[in-house]
Amino acid sequence: MHAMTIEPGDTATAPVASNRAPDPVRARLLGPLELHAGGADRAPTTPKLLQLLAMLLIRPGKTVHVDSLVHELWNDAPPRSVRRTLHTYVHHLRRHLDPGGDGGILVTGPPGFRLDVDPAMVDVSEFQRLHRLGRDLLDEDDNAAAAHAFRTALDLWSGPPLANIHCGPTLAAYTVYLLEHRRNARDLWIEAEIRSGRHREMLGVLRSLATANPFDETLHGQLIRALGLSGRRSDALAAYHWLRTRLEDELGVEPCAELRELHRELLSEGNPIR
Repeated sequence: MHAMTIEPGDTATAPVASNRAPDPVRARLLGPLELHAGGADRAPTTPKLLQLLAMLLIRPGKTVHVDSLVHELWNDAPPRSVRRTLHTYVHHLRRHLDPGGDGGILVTGPPGFRLDVDPAMVDVSEFQRLHRLGRDLLDEDDNAAAAHAFRTALDLWSGPPLANIHCGPTLAAYTVYLLEHRRNARDLWIEAEIRSGRHREMLGVLRSLATANPFDETLHGQLIRALGLSGRRSDALAAYHWLRTRLEDELGVEPCAELRELHRELLSEGNPIR
């Protein structure tokens, strides 16, 4: 990976020469896009340059085809001189990322362009690693460790993905993909916490999430289970009836089979909640 030139922070005390490796380039996509190098955020503020940078960051270290970039930036209405305009954007982005002019991390590699960034330095890669770790730990019934892995993964998020970017078709689809993975990590985190015996501690979180997501049957099922495990069977039944009424009145559907089975367990004192 090619690193940008970094000036010493304290020239009065810095040695004449240093063998210390430059700080790696780090990027954030789980929230507003950021790209840090040498202690500074190098992400541009110009909308098209940000969009271009995002397209390169979702495939760090890999060449992104010119046609993919054109489709994202202009969809079905590219300008007449689209290739020349794109190369102008690349030129400006390269200068922004590499103010020192030592070559930089934005590389032309036919048939497109790539960012020489270690994928591990992009927060999406760390989120995916922790997500896989949590699933593996959950499969091994190491529930407390799984909950910690999922919680750490969720803590990487600072808001909606690519929140400061006007997304075209490719980036819009990518944000949906990321949000689905976040939802899955959240559900598995709650599941791991419940399995590890922290159902009472999760009640406040679950009530808040269920209120914000009135039709999310997975969340409501987790709330009902946590209430039942906490000895609050009447509250669990009330939560089920509230959800059933909402689904029938507003969507014209019944709760899913898993929730109906949970309801039957609640009604049977001899059949404990799992």
